[in-house]
Amino acid sequence: MSLDSFDLALLEAVQRDATTSQLELGAEVNLSSAAVNRRLKKMNADGVIQRTVAIVDPTRLGYTLTVIAQVEVESERLDLLDSMKRTFLACPEVQQCYYVAGECDFVLIILVKNMEQYTELTRQLFFENNNVKRFKTLVSMSNVKTGLMVPTHLP
Repeated sequence: MSLDSFDLALLEAVQRDATTSQLELGAEVNLSSAAVNRRLKKMNADGVIQRTVAIVDPTRLGYTLTVIAQVEVESERLDLLDSMKRTFLACPEVQQCYYVAGECDFVLIILVKNMEQYTELTRQLFFENNNVKRFKTLVSMSNVKTGLMVPTHLP
C-alpha cells in the first residue's frame, strides 16, 4: 500500500490518541470525516494499522519492576527455537521478545511486581527449559522512554 501525506498525518494522530473522533482527525489533517473513515478502514484492512489498544500504566497495577533478560540458547534447532518463542509469547509478563543476532539469542522485556515474581519466572522460562544455556538479567532503574509509536517522518 502506498501511503500519502494524509495517511501519514492520520497515522501520526491516531498513534498519539486512537480515541480522537474522525471529525477531529479530519479537522487536524484537512479531510472530511468520511475520507478519514475510508482511509483508516483501508489501513486496517491492509495491515498498516495492526490493532488499536489502550496503554495501561503498569505501576497502577503493581508492576513496578522492568527487567531486560538476555537469553543464550544451547541449540539453534528450529523446533527448539520455535518452542521457546511460543513459551515467551504465552507469558503475559513478557512484554516484548526479540530474536537477535549477537552475544545472545533472545532479548526479553519483562514486567513484574517484585523480584520474587521475577525469580519464579526465571524458573519457568529459563531453568526448566533445557535449551537455555544461560541468561543475563538487567534491571531497569528508570523507564526513560517506552512505547511503540512508529515515526511517520512528517515535515
